[in-house]
Amino acid sequence: MNPISTLIPGNTWIPATWEEYLCVLDDPAHAKSKGYYSNGRMRLEMQLSVSFDHSRDHGIIALAINLYGILQGIPFTVLDNCSFRRIGYAEFQPDLSYYVGANANAIPSGTDVVSLDAYPVPDLVVEVAESSLLDDRTVKRVLYEDMGIAEYWIVNVEAAEVLAYQMSHRGSLRIDAS
Repeated sequence: MNPISTLIPGNTWIPATWEEYLCVLDDPAHAKSKGYYSNGRMRLEMQLSVSFDHSRDHGIIALAINLYGILQGIPFTVLDNCSFRRIGYAEFQPDLSYYVGANANAIPSGTDVVSLDAYPVPDLVVEVAESSLLDDRTVKRVLYEDMGIAEYWIVNVEAAEVLAYQMSHRGSLRIDAS
């Protein structure tokens, strides 16, 4: 076990270099953690168990987006818990991400962590928030703004609502329709 890994608190942003972040990710103790890195800080979300409500909402939102895309004839690719990385700068692993339209086939099969140095960012990122709502609305939203994500949705499990944001010019605006 990596000595730094034993000191990593879960679900908290902490200062770290890119190299420290990668070292922690390589530790088998964090094999089931979701990793985020932005602005010299990292966050590991421990995935020991997922609640019924989070899992249900995750499934419902994926089904709704997928059905809408199919019925509208919109080409898309859905990714569930995929890792995206811009080397030395950022990493994120949203609950759902979508490549839409011309980007639907941008990532070839067999790709491991999606390198954002080689491929485009997803068009839509979705986070299902049960215990992470504050973080999803603040730090992660800024991360997705910085990365150039076109649209970001937060599914608030407690309130059974979707908060949608259109991203542009490193800022975001709440929207009612996608």
